[in-house]
Amino acid sequence: MNITRENIDNVNAVINIAIEKADYEKQVDDVLKEYRQKASIPGFRPGKAPKGLIQKKFGMGVLVEEVNKLLSQNLSKYLVDEKLPVLGEPLPNEERQAQFDWEKDEDFTFTFDVALAPEINVSLDKRNKFKYYNIAVSDKMIAQQEEMAASQLGQNVPVDEAKENSSVRGNFVQLDEEGNEVQDGIAPEGVLLAVDKIKDEEVKNAFVGCKKDDVMIFDPVKAFDNRHEVGHMLNISHEEADELNSEFRFTVTEVLQFEKAELNEELFKNLYGEETEVKTIEDFRARIKEDIANSLVYSSEHKFTLDTRDALVEKIDVELPEAFLKRWLIAANKELTVEQVENDFDNFILDLKWQLIKDAIAKENDITVTPEETDAFAKRMALAQFQQYGMHDVPEEQLESFAKMIMEKPEEQERIYKKVQEDKVVAHVKEKVTLDEEEVSQEEFNKMMQ
Repeated sequence: MNITRENIDNVNAVINIAIEKADYEKQVDDVLKEYRQKASIPGFRPGKAPKGLIQKKFGMGVLVEEVNKLLSQNLSKYLVDEKLPVLGEPLPNEERQAQFDWEKDEDFTFTFDVALAPEINVSLDKRNKFKYYNIAVSDKMIAQQEEMAASQLGQNVPVDEAKENSSVRGNFVQLDEEGNEVQDGIAPEGVLLAVDKIKDEEVKNAFVGCKKDDVMIFDPVKAFDNRHEVGHMLNISHEEADELNSEFRFTVTEVLQFEKAELNEELFKNLYGEETEVKTIEDFRARIKEDIANSLVYSSEHKFTLDTRDALVEKIDVELPEAFLKRWLIAANKELTVEQVENDFDNFILDLKWQLIKDAIAKENDITVTPEETDAFAKRMALAQFQQYGMHDVPEEQLESFAKMIMEKPEEQERIYKKVQEDKVVAHVKEKVTLDEEEVSQEEFNKMMQ
């Protein structure tokens, strides 16, 4: 077997693989011997069929399979041994690929196009200025978080009389056309209604001002104008709700008014745990400001990463084999059309250039990613998801369990690895260049990100 490479230019090469009879003859003979031992041929006992008959029946298929197996193994080995920085995967050369007569030919030469990653040199020093935006924490943002915390930990409390924003608990009883109770009819108890969710103004007005033991008669379908919602409310099936056409008697058993939680030490402990150092309103606002500032760092870092990507891609000349890459994208993704590849190709090239630049910076500066770092990132992802629901004091074992679930998915592992690598590369860039820091409001920052 002979493998040669012809460099077309800096990023394109052609690999020729010549396979001779001696390279595959033994493997083909061994496979045919196995076939002869196992084949069930009419008129012959197992293992006794003539060799020529086995050759005629299975020879070409075995030859093609064994030659392709040799081709795949040796092409992969060559790429590894030569340490070729290949982009995508080798593709058969459309112009030089020979047509074989598998029945007559004994020697075969295969030709592949290969795309090579370009050499990239990234030069960074303090003469390079990169903008960095710090997002200011406003009083409005702090107030919104206070309001959210008070609402999250608030509760319904009994009151004497319902208002438009009250909730009313009570018992339903289905009535017939004469207003009598339907025997074995629909009669759910303890149903909670939000007065402001009632669509029919006449029914809503009847509930405003109602008290315990008051009785209202109304059609719930008309009142709420949503049969799906009515089905859940009356605990009946969707089919029953679709056919429902009855008035109901509703007897009020309790009137409730939602009250926000007081901003006191009990609330602070519920939010941050029993050992929290947050004791006063001032402590609480300071903690909110700190938490918001920490969360906004992610936005600032994300913006800096995008700006760094754009600046380095523009600054560094990255030559790419674009014609090959279009062919490879279509070959590797059968569902993609030529039009789709063309429409999204600029974004693909931007991402590829950025990845090559990151790899070059990482290689030149010995930046690596450890399993401990990816696990820690997965835990931070888990904590962020809990915090979205107002859960700040999450047990460590729960975080570890959630992070383990995330890392069990190979696609998540790869995504997290690339994100950690990108964060470390961008942190390295930040150290090397001069940061031109500017404080902006959340509104100004959002406009920049549009």
